[in-house]
Amino acid sequence: MKAIQVKEPGTLNVVEMEEPAIEQSNQVKIRMKAMGICGSDMHILHGENPFASYPRVIGHEIAGEVVETGDAVAGLSVGDKVVVEPMTSCGECYACRQGRPNVCENVQVYGVHREGGGREVMVMPEHLVHKLNNQLDWSEIALIEPFTIGAQSIYRGQVQEGDYVFIIGAGPIGLCCLKMAKQAGAKVAISDFNDQRLDFAKKWGTDHVINPQHSKVEEKVFNWTGGMGANVVIDAVGLPQTVEQAIEVTSVAARVVLLGFDTKMSEIAQVNITKKELTICGSRLQTHRFPIVVDLFNTMEFDVKDMVSHQFELNEAEKAFELMDNASPDVRKVIIKL
Repeated sequence: MKAIQVKEPGTLNVVEMEEPAIEQSNQVKIRMKAMGICGSDMHILHGENPFASYPRVIGHEIAGEVVETGDAVAGLSVGDKVVVEPMTSCGECYACRQGRPNVCENVQVYGVHREGGGREVMVMPEHLVHKLNNQLDWSEIALIEPFTIGAQSIYRGQVQEGDYVFIIGAGPIGLCCLKMAKQAGAKVAISDFNDQRLDFAKKWGTDHVINPQHSKVEEKVFNWTGGMGANVVIDAVGLPQTVEQAIEVTSVAARVVLLGFDTKMSEIAQVNITKKELTICGSRLQTHRFPIVVDLFNTMEFDVKDMVSHQFELNEAEKAFELMDNASPDVRKVIIKL
């Protein structure tokens, strides 16, 4: 079978590999159909992901069709359209005992720590495979994983109906946060330096857009909220200055959700945290969000297919990654058809 492999930082190729076989009764074999390219895939390619090992078959935003099932598999059948939950946990460490397997001490992510879904065939345990409505397109199904990231940020920020939510960054993850915040009944503002992305965010229902090149973000947020500040701020950029900005624009009793992995220091005055009694939290991967997002997609009323801006064939993988590297304003989600 063919697979998209990063042999070492800077080297991506479509390679031939042995097709995996079912070895346990609880496993399913999946013919992979679509893979979305994520920012973390780009970081692996460029040697910037501290969790990755090489060589690595990448891909964790993935969709496929069940082609074989183990004897103990009861909830899936040959021909089912499925999405793969690309994460395993030990079930025993402190995080797992607290119901937070996404930060398990021994967490393993497919496409990072283990071989991912950017290949023609994958074998997975049944509990990490979710059945989808057969009317959904493969590219739509591949969007489910990033939407679980958005759902996790809404969960971590305890977003409630009527909350004012400010999202920093209108890239793919910021847009997923936007949709999930609107789904929760919040009012949403989003910022970005890219007017084309902001125009798309308007199409997706944001209530307010801010371009930091043209206006002062703090002033705009406080004006938008009637002087209160944002009840929830989601930093989907993850730079030191955006963390600082996130705290500056909050209301009292607000929640700040951080999605970045930047190692550089931010300068934050403690007084703002204490005076407003802010809750500042990280958001990594997802905690039991897959069933929720799968149910949402299965309604066929959650229309997000226009998130996909470009699609490539498997043998065009290098070209797809080059497009992502160029960061053109019209690039949202790039899908590789497997």
